[in-house]
Amino acid sequence: MAQSLKKQRYIYGRHPVVDAIQAGQAVDKLLLQRGIHGEFEKTIRHLCRDFNIPMQVVPKEKLNKVVRGNHQGVIAITSLVTYYKLEDVLPTIYERSETPLFLLLDGVTDVRNFGAIARSAELCGVHAIVIPKKGSAQINSEALKTAAGALSKIPVCRASSLITAIEYLKLSGIHVAGAALEQSKLIYEADLTIPLAVVLGAEGEGISKAVLAQMDECIKIPQIGTTNSFNVAVSGGIILYEVMRQRVDQA
Repeated sequence: MAQSLKKQRYIYGRHPVVDAIQAGQAVDKLLLQRGIHGEFEKTIRHLCRDFNIPMQVVPKEKLNKVVRGNHQGVIAITSLVTYYKLEDVLPTIYERSETPLFLLLDGVTDVRNFGAIARSAELCGVHAIVIPKKGSAQINSEALKTAAGALSKIPVCRASSLITAIEYLKLSGIHVAGAALEQSKLIYEADLTIPLAVVLGAEGEGISKAVLAQMDECIKIPQIGTTNSFNVAVSGGIILYEVMRQRVDQA
């Protein structure tokens, strides 16, 4: 399932924005002018909720800086990639008789880390990357460059929240393992050949407490030195390689 890469641009004006979202245009973020109320505001909020689009309420001055045309108080920043729904991706994996492997990113906001993680994920056989609607790196040209083409090959699913996504995955028979230093099993001691979702946390902070509480187990990379931990992109590459190694050995 490949993604189409598109030149990032802006859609503005009330009818064009609504029509674009309803037509399935991938939107990274929607900017709504502060002070707008009534039916249009309700429509926009409902659309953002239904399509998992982050919405930001901003002063009119900010909108004026973004575009010079008559924006009518709303601007949609379209995405460079197409976002998928987790509920659409998972069934296709089972239909192909493949063992699911998902990568969930909790608070990874650095675009270069995101791109590097996507590159490792595609090489190691991850079926899809799952990110939350809010608090994730923007998939911009820098992320695409760092990913070296991987983001045109691997689906990115945007969920209303990672907890909601994890709940869905668990109900679908997916084991969820979080990368954490405390109370964790070494990666080569864990069975990573089963239907699996690996969760990586933010650089320096790790997985948030709320998301960590949803884990089936925690795994960690063995280390000898005294530096606190590996960079999140490096961690992701090491863990996903171990998943691939175990699955290749089992095949």
